[in-house]
Amino acid sequence: MGTNANATKKGQALRPVKMSGSSAVMETLINEGVEIIFGYPGGAIMPVYDALYQVKERLKHVLARHEQGAVHAAQGYARVTGKVGVCLVTSGPGATNTVTGIADAKTDSTPLVVISGQVASSLLGTNAFQETNIVDITKPVTKWNCQVTTPEDIPEAISRAFRIARSGRPGPVLVDITKDAQIAQMTYDYKSARKSRIPDLPIDPLQLEEAARLINLAKKPMALVGQGVKLAGAEDELMAFLEKTGIPAAQTLLGLSAIPSDHQLNVGLLGMHGNYGPNIKTNECDLIMAIGMRFDDRVTSDTRRYASKAKVIHMEIDPDEINKIIYADAPVAGNVKESLPMLTKLVSRNDHSEWVEEFRACYRVEYERLVERDVFPDREVITMGEVVSRVSAAFTDDAIMVTDVGQHQMTAWRYFKFNRTRSVVTSGGLGTMGFGLPAAIGAKIGKPGRPVVLFVGDGGLQMTIQEFGTIKQFGVPVKIVLLNNSFLGMVRQWQEMFFDKRYSSTPMVNPDFQAIAGGYGIPSEKVEERGKLSDAIKRMIEYDGPFLLEVAVENERNVFPMIPPGGSVEDIRLE
Repeated sequence: MGTNANATKKGQALRPVKMSGSSAVMETLINEGVEIIFGYPGGAIMPVYDALYQVKERLKHVLARHEQGAVHAAQGYARVTGKVGVCLVTSGPGATNTVTGIADAKTDSTPLVVISGQVASSLLGTNAFQETNIVDITKPVTKWNCQVTTPEDIPEAISRAFRIARSGRPGPVLVDITKDAQIAQMTYDYKSARKSRIPDLPIDPLQLEEAARLINLAKKPMALVGQGVKLAGAEDELMAFLEKTGIPAAQTLLGLSAIPSDHQLNVGLLGMHGNYGPNIKTNECDLIMAIGMRFDDRVTSDTRRYASKAKVIHMEIDPDEINKIIYADAPVAGNVKESLPMLTKLVSRNDHSEWVEEFRACYRVEYERLVERDVFPDREVITMGEVVSRVSAAFTDDAIMVTDVGQHQMTAWRYFKFNRTRSVVTSGGLGTMGFGLPAAIGAKIGKPGRPVVLFVGDGGLQMTIQEFGTIKQFGVPVKIVLLNNSFLGMVRQWQEMFFDKRYSSTPMVNPDFQAIAGGYGIPSEKVEERGKLSDAIKRMIEYDGPFLLEVAVENERNVFPMIPPGGSVEDIRLE
C-alpha cells in the first residue's frame, strides 16, 4: 500500500512517499484524526475499501445496511462527540441514497464529510453503469463539494473538506473521487488545509455595547438558546451570562440540554409543541435575546405577530441568518464562545426573579391542564408522556436521548430530563423519519460510556429497521423504546384537527416487531398494561446489550401544547 512509516502521530508532517490514491484517502483521514467511518461498499469505491482493509487496525469501519443509515449514524456520532462524522459510499444509487442525510445535516448544522466513489474519469458524462452527477445533485445541500479526478488532488481536497465542515457554522461536505484517481499512483505529501483555517468573524465591540445597553434596560427579557451554544462549546459561558443577568432562558429543539433541565432560569422549550410559558410570554417581552439560533418558523410561527413589543439581540455565527427572519436591533455576528464572555463583562448584575416567576405560573397552568394528564393518566391506555417520564427517571446515569420524528419526538423532548450537554440527538429542521435508529447507533459508538436511549414510532422505525443488522454485527447496546400507536401519529393529529378526521393513509398495519428483533438477536419485550411498564423499563436498562421495548400507547391521543398552523405564539393551545 505504501503507507508512510513516519505517520506515527495524527497531523504530523510526512516525508513524500509513493502510494495509490486510495491509500492517500486513508492516510489523509487518519491524519485528520478520524477513528470511525460509517459506510457501504460498492464497485466505484472498492479500491478505497481495499486500502481501508490495509489500515483496519488504525481506522474502524461500521457497515450500515443502507447508505442513508450510514449518514444518519455519522450524524449521531458527530452530534454527541463534536467531531466530524465520516461516511464512505459508492457511486450511483450509493451516492444518491446519502442525499436525505446530507440535507438533514445541512439544515441542522452537523459537520460531515461524505466521500463517494465515481466512475472512471474517461466515462464521465456517458451514462456509464452507476454514474450520477452527485456533485450537482448535492450542491444545494452541502457547504462545499468537489470531484477529484487525479490522485495528487486527493489529500488537499479531503483536508479542505474537514476544514470547511467544522469551521464557522458546521455542515456537510462531499468529495467525489473517480475510480482511476483511486487506483493511480501518486507521491503523497500530507499538508493539512487546516493550516489555512478560516478565522472566526471579528466581533463588533459597538454592537456588544448596544446589546449590553438593551440588556441593562430590559424589564422583561428572555433568552432563546439554540444549538449554536453546543456547537461552540459555550455552555459554561452561557450559564455565566444567565446567572449574572438573571435572564430566563428557553431552548429550541436542538438547543435542548445546553442548560440543565432543573436550572432555575430554564423556563422550558420554544416552538410549535413547546412549553406554554415561553410561547405565551414572547409578546410580553421587552427584549428577545437569540443565542446561536436562527428563528426557525417552528419557533416564531407568524412572524408578523412575533415579539411585537421586544427589542431583539441576535448572536449568531452565520451572518446570513441575522435579519433574515427577524430584524435584530443589536446584531452580534461571531462565535458565541467568544462573544458571550465579552458581553457578560459589560452587563449589570440583575434580578428578574418576579419575571421568572411568571413563567413558573404559566407552567403550573400547563401542569394542571396537560402534564398531569399526560404523565399520570386516569385512563387504562398507556400514554407516550408517562413512558418517556418513567424511562427518564429510571436512568441513574444521564442518558443521551435520541428520537425519530413525530408525536413521540415532541413528547420525548418535553418529558425527558438532562443534566449534561450534548444529550439530545434528533432531526430538527428537516424532520427526517427514519433518522432515529441509525443516529442512535452512531451516538452510542461515539459515546460508548454513556447510555443511549432511542424513542421511535412504528412508522419511523420501519423506515430504517434494517439497521438492526448493524446493531447485531457490531454489538451496539442501544436501548430502543418503540411507542406504537398503529398510526402515523403526527399526520393523523393534523388530519383530526384540521381535516375533519379524514384519516387518509395514516393507519398502520404493523409487523411483529418482537419477531423481527429476535431475528437479529435483539432481546425485546412488549407492554400493553400499565402495571407491567416499570418492571419492563428496569429490565431494558439493566440488560447488558441492545434491547427493544415496545409499548402499545393510546392510538388517537394528540400532542399538546400546539400552535396551530398560521397562528401566532400567543395562539398556543393546551388542548
